[in-house]
Amino acid sequence: MDLNNNRTKEELYSQSISAGKRKYFFDVKETRGGDKFIVIAESRKLFDNNTGNFYFEKNKMFLYKEDFEKFQRGLNNAINFIETGVIPEETDTFAETQHNDTAIDESIDDIFKI
Repeated sequence: MDLNNNRTKEELYSQSISAGKRKYFFDVKETRGGDKFIVIAESRKLFDNNTGNFYFEKNKMFLYKEDFEKFQRGLNNAINFIETGVIPEETDTFAETQHNDTAIDESIDDIFKI
């Protein structure tokens, strides 16, 4: 089974934003079960001094529908703090939203039926 081919077919929407040496990608995908999720990726162009060539480093984050509201609130709080210097009253603690590595690995396995 070619997982890359399946992932491409499951992509419903994609937007990229160029920002200097970085490029951000927002991809909406769908699991076989019909659940939609967002993949946020950052790609940075870097130079390898050993080879003299440029290469791209890419980091991805998966954002699931049940976490949209908390993620959006956290992002808005961080942006507002940067803009105003005021710490928001309502914040989620890391302990409340922490997932163990096993649960995350199992979730990814379920999405792509690995």
